[in-house]
Amino acid sequence: MKEVNHFRRFLLWYLATTIPLTLIVVLVLAPGMPPGNGTVQASAVVADNTVFLGVASVIFMAVLVYFVYSLIAFRERNPSVVTEGPAIRGHPQIQLWWIVVTMGIVLFLTAYGTIRLLEGGSGGGQGPNPIAVPSPPAGTKPLQVQVIAQQWQFTYRYPAYGGVETPSIEIPTNTLVEFHVTSLDVIHSFWAYQLNVKADANPGVDNIAYAQTKGPLFFNVRCSELCGLWHGYMFNSGRVVPRAQFASWIALQQRQFGAARRSLPPYTRQYFPTPLRRG
Repeated sequence: MKEVNHFRRFLLWYLATTIPLTLIVVLVLAPGMPPGNGTVQASAVVADNTVFLGVASVIFMAVLVYFVYSLIAFRERNPSVVTEGPAIRGHPQIQLWWIVVTMGIVLFLTAYGTIRLLEGGSGGGQGPNPIAVPSPPAGTKPLQVQVIAQQWQFTYRYPAYGGVETPSIEIPTNTLVEFHVTSLDVIHSFWAYQLNVKADANPGVDNIAYAQTKGPLFFNVRCSELCGLWHGYMFNSGRVVPRAQFASWIALQQRQFGAARRSLPPYTRQYFPTPLRRG
């Protein structure tokens, strides 16, 4: 009786199941995953997740097909006989390929992730001296927006517009936005989900994050760091709007909140207020 080539048969099973599944994951499922395509950084995350899910699908199917094939091909067909299979020891080819393949996957994911983080600027906070700074679209300058967190609300200051502080946030389309995130009291976290921006807000710290907007967009803002009793209610929303609409909106904010600016402290990239004396 001709001996079965189990490796060849396993490989055929593996290719027949993995190729269609990976194509479905990469072409159908992954492109629709969050955070969407509202900013350049968000689109980059979707692309990265597509690559990672494609690699994960290949690895997952290798384990699953091997497990199923072993159950079918090597099961004991005579239930009255219970025997131990022959031990496999000292197979240098299997050991070598295991080391080469796993090391190759780890090094690829490490290099890919690092390059992608540095390529266009991360949406996560990079502290006061970011090393990954994206370039703004041609003919534009970065728009600085300060995010000030406090129990239990976010407010926003626009230093390029006289330091006006607003209770809501709007930013223009096709613009590189430079968020300066800080806190007045405890640790918070500024999470603008659809912009792919998430940066901790620490007292006395200027935490910088970037987002390069595309077209008009509605986005949600939440605090993602437990910050006290009403943490769950610390959220608001914002909009990405055309440049002309943003210009009208910021002019309205300057008129509406101009008087309040006299009571605000001078603009600074971090706030660390001294507690009032008691007694």
